Order: sequence, then C-alpha cells, then structure tokens
Amino acid sequence: MFSKILIANRGEIALRVIRAAREMGIASVAVHSTADSDAMHVRMADEAICIGPPPGGQSYLSVPNIISACEITGAEAIHPGYGFLSENANFVQIVEDHGLKFIGPSAEHIRVMGDKIAAKDTMKTLGVPCVPGSDGGVPDLESARRIGAEIGYPVIVKAAAGGGGRGMKLARSATEIDRAFQTARSEAKAAFGNDEVYLEKYLGKPRHIEVQIFGDGKGRAVHLGERDCSLQRRHQKVLEEAPGPAIDPETRARIGETCAKAVGEMGYEGAGTIEFLYEDGEFYFIEMNTRLQVEHPVTEAIFGVDLVAEQIRVAAGEPMSFRQENLKVRGHAIEVRINAEKLPNFAPSPGRITQYHAPGGLGVRMDSALYDGYRIPPFYDSLIAKLIVHGPDRPAALARLNRALGELIVDGVDTTVPLFHALLQEPDVLSGAYDIHWLERWLESQG
Repeated sequence: MFSKILIANRGEIALRVIRAAREMGIASVAVHSTADSDAMHVRMADEAICIGPPPGGQSYLSVPNIISACEITGAEAIHPGYGFLSENANFVQIVEDHGLKFIGPSAEHIRVMGDKIAAKDTMKTLGVPCVPGSDGGVPDLESARRIGAEIGYPVIVKAAAGGGGRGMKLARSATEIDRAFQTARSEAKAAFGNDEVYLEKYLGKPRHIEVQIFGDGKGRAVHLGERDCSLQRRHQKVLEEAPGPAIDPETRARIGETCAKAVGEMGYEGAGTIEFLYEDGEFYFIEMNTRLQVEHPVTEAIFGVDLVAEQIRVAAGEPMSFRQENLKVRGHAIEVRINAEKLPNFAPSPGRITQYHAPGGLGVRMDSALYDGYRIPPFYDSLIAKLIVHGPDRPAALARLNRALGELIVDGVDTTVPLFHALLQEPDVLSGAYDIHWLERWLESQG
C-alpha cells in the first residue's frame, strides 16, 4: 500500500480523497494555487505545496509543477479527482515515466475513450449497444449529406474530441445539415484543436443513464448499477439519482452485465462510467468517462461502498474488495449540484461566504469545501457543494432532500439552491417523468 499520495485537484473532490486516504492510514499531499492558499483541502491535508498562480494552466494543469511536488514531498502516487488532468493520457504517461503511480486507468484506455469515434468503435466490438450513426469521422459535407439521409433526420453532428456540449450541432432536416456540419467543425477546431466530427441519430426524448463500473486491471470487473442524470442544463448535469426511476431490476442487470463484461475484456483498471441515452427500452452508448464522476456519492450510498478507497487499493495492486454477487441495491439516493451562480441566468457568483451551515441528520451527506469566511475564487468551476441524500425509497429520499435543502445556509454569494426548491414542487420531477430536454423546457417556461 502507498504511504503517501498527492491529490492533483482542489475543492470538495480533493477533500473527498484526503478523507479516504486518512481512513486508510495514508498521508496526503494537497497542491494549490496562490488563490487557494486558504482552501479547506490545503488545511486538511497532511502536507500542502503551492504549484503556481491562479490560472489553471499555470497551476492545476501544470504537469511539471505537479511532478515536482511529488518529488519534493516523496508522494508515490497521484489521485487526479475529476476535471483538470483526470482524463489526460499524456499526463498519465508522464506520471508513469517518473516512476509514480496514477490512481486510475492506463494512458491507453484514457486515450481510446477520449476519442469519441474510437470509443464507439471499441464499444461496438465489445457488444455494447450504440446510437445509429456514421462509421467513424465524416470527412466532408457531401458525406454528411449522404449519411444524414441514410440515418434519417433529425441527426446530431458531434466533435470526435468533444465534451460538455461543445462542437455539437443538431440538424432537424436535410436543409440544416450544411450549417450544422460546418459550425460543429469550426467549434471543434477552436475548442479541441481537432475538427473531426461524426453523425448520430438524434433521439427525441431520451433519458441520460450512466453505468458505474470498476475493474481490477487484470480482467475482472463489476458494475454498480446505474445513475439517472437526465436533469441537465446546456449538457451539464444538475441532479443525479440512483437507481434510475425508469430502470427495472432486470434491465439494470442486463445493461450492467454488458458493461462489466466489456471493461473486463479491456483489462480496465479503476473506476469508470459508461454513459447512454435510453429511450423506448433501448440503450445507446454515447461515451465513457475514465475517471471518478462528480455524482459518485449516490452510487456509494445505495451500495455501501467507498469508491475512492477502492481506487487507491486497486492502484496499489490489491484485489478488489467486492464481487458482483455482493453488490445489492439498498434504497434510493439523490444528489444536487449546488453552484455559486445567480439565477435566472446562472451567472458566476464568486465572493466571500459570510455564513455557512451544512444540513445533517440521517441519510444526509454534504460534500463541500465551504466554511464561514471562505472566499470563493473566480478562477475555477462554480460547483461549491454536493448535497446527497439516501432513503429507503425514492419518495423518502425526495422528502429528505427537501428537508435538507431547508436546513442549508450559504450566505454572501448567490447559489442555485432556489432552483432545487422549485424543482421539488414539480409533478414531473416528483414522479421521475423527465428526459434530458425537460429542464431546458422548464427553464424557458419560467421566463
């Protein structure tokens, strides 16, 4: 087992890893920018080292600075959290070249799954169902027109190296394919330095379902059910729950076993998530995230496992601590992502926290790096907290979420908490009758 690990991240996810390491008897090293010198992860880690000024490119994304921090502190392994360098294959290779251990999958698996076309081809080969679409990249407009006609409209043009909704354009008919294709290529080039795009059938009212998997890197893998992440704004998740309200136990077992078999055959190591669109009883692969997800706590709640501790154990060469037959769903869990943003336009709202009180009680978990007097810097993602609740069933979890939101106090900045108060009054949310377009339509209806 490692004696010391470095966390190449900040905020609540850095705290999450520090806590897991401490329970395992492992010393932790926090890295931070000058803007985060008073951050909670810096205070809680066993050691802390400044790696640069506020801009991410000069600190949290600076590979030489992070490697130097490992050498200075004697850390043996790096946990990337999510975001920043967590899915950067070149970073993983550099980590390994320096004799350090990356707590996550191999550089090759990250590289393949980071290319949307290669990922889709790999999953097809492994028997994972995919959305009808082009076989690989679409080289020119003429090909886009032909493939669009073959698939049938509407279609969506996607950047091969894309993510977060960038380089993604909808063509509802043949008259819109030219502009969608050209715009998607232009955005993909600007955002990712790669203008390769592909076409997929556009599904009208799908749900966003993701399957949590875990592999030991030696051919054994398990699934830990699914999460429904359909409540989204601009392709960014707002609320996640597990198990999915639209998935029955037989369907869960079927898609879970398919995913576990696929990643086992890949020899995948660590945590990962296979994401699908789900419509009319069918799953369609869209991408694989080769890291821990923001919403991993809902899976931990219903299965009673510690995914971060498991990541560390497997990276250290120890066997997985659970088998598929041991993983049983218990109850229902919901997570809401609380951002420092001003409604209704979701404009960033950094500033000083004048009062903070986290909710508590049975089945309530608050993952946050906030404290009274903390100043939220303007340089990073606006996510400031994740409120996770667990109950014996979905109605109980919803009631607990409503109660916990009422206890939460975050003063000094604007947050998205009022959005969740409003959503919990909506019949469609209470019944689980929503798809990936529901929240956008609802926000438009609110003016």
